[in-house]
Amino acid sequence: MTSPSSIALVFTVRRREPELVAPAKPTPHEFKFLSNIDDQQTLRFQIPVIQIYQNEPAMRGQDPVKVIRKAIAETLVFYYPFAGRLRKGPGRKLVVDCTGEGIMFIEADASVRLEQFGDALQPPFPCLDELLYDVPGSSAILGCPLLLIQVTRLMCGGFIFALRLNHTMSDASGLVQFMSAVGEIARGAQMPSVSPVWERVLFQPRDPPRVTFLHREYDEMPNSKATLIPPDDMVFRSFFFGPTDVAALRKHVPLHLRTCSTFEVLTACLWRCRTIAIQPDPEEDVRVIFVVNARAKFEPPLPVGYYGNALANTVAISSAAKLCKNPVGYALELVKRAKANVTEEYMRSLVDLIALKGPPPITFVRTYVVSDLRGAGFKEVDFGWGQPVYGGPALVKMTSFYIPFRNNKGEDGIVVTFYLTRPAMERFEKEIESMIKDPPVDRFENTNPTFKRSTM
Repeated sequence: MTSPSSIALVFTVRRREPELVAPAKPTPHEFKFLSNIDDQQTLRFQIPVIQIYQNEPAMRGQDPVKVIRKAIAETLVFYYPFAGRLRKGPGRKLVVDCTGEGIMFIEADASVRLEQFGDALQPPFPCLDELLYDVPGSSAILGCPLLLIQVTRLMCGGFIFALRLNHTMSDASGLVQFMSAVGEIARGAQMPSVSPVWERVLFQPRDPPRVTFLHREYDEMPNSKATLIPPDDMVFRSFFFGPTDVAALRKHVPLHLRTCSTFEVLTACLWRCRTIAIQPDPEEDVRVIFVVNARAKFEPPLPVGYYGNALANTVAISSAAKLCKNPVGYALELVKRAKANVTEEYMRSLVDLIALKGPPPITFVRTYVVSDLRGAGFKEVDFGWGQPVYGGPALVKMTSFYIPFRNNKGEDGIVVTFYLTRPAMERFEKEIESMIKDPPVDRFENTNPTFKRSTM
């Protein structure tokens, strides 16, 4: 269940001095306000992404560093706000000063071959701090480069493209749109096939603002002794769920709910197992918050090419006792109801809430946060070396990401990241394994689950 090669692997990374890559042509110097959705407190952080590419014989003689650096400069002509810096504007609103200074870029070489990473190329990644170097003074939300990109050559001819994004600028879909544009230009295109759309005014508050939903995702959750987390006893792991595993979990669902989506059944099961594992007071409330891409929730939908944040957090709440003692169908119904909440009116209500009260924080106490990235498109980003063997988040501890992944058997499934105390992680693993290996209805003919974990 563990990937020993990932745990033991140590290698050296030699980096050149960081440089700024500016747009290849002059771009407008102007100020662009972020939307109320971009301006949420929960998005004021840097999100790391890692893309791992194999050697491609057809690209022999081509240097991925030079190809990608040049493509970034040309792509920034179209996405020039990324080359600017974030400032605080009137009323504490965030605004992009389109200075054209550029994004931060690092060229590097690693003394390792791709095959040395082992079979499970999934979070947590060894030597991540070396593959995505935190340049001193570069990581503040205001006044710093909005993107940091490091391209690291591997000894086998493959390379690692690692990126850090100021999340206020874009969500996963917007970031993939930019990365795909870099890939298209790296492969010879003159311009991106999808023209970027800024239009953050699409999320303007109404006049007058009116909050029509409770938005309980922003409720304060009082802490207690039982839920205080010792920071020195935390572990980060990822788990692979293949089709057989998901089918086994679905066996725990009542027949009238069996048509639920993979996201819904997986989220309900993981929320319940995680709650059992963290052992909260039975009378305390526990929550699952999941991120919903709201692009298609609007009528008409947001324009193709919009690369700002277009996401909402929605929440399901239960007492710990009810969640743990009831069958999975109880959690599933709560998840389905919360997911159905996200409509155009819900998004307008959220924008108006932020206009009236400012960007609200989210409390992570007894809260399981989920972001489904299976449809974001990280695995399709191609710089000329084909699709990555892994593409997606590198490490974000407070959120469980659902990441599409193909294991060493060629089986397509989902990698889910988890961050818990060591004892809670052990209890969680036992709970979820028990659900997979012992489905209560219609025992499997094939009882060979592929659920696996990778650990740091």
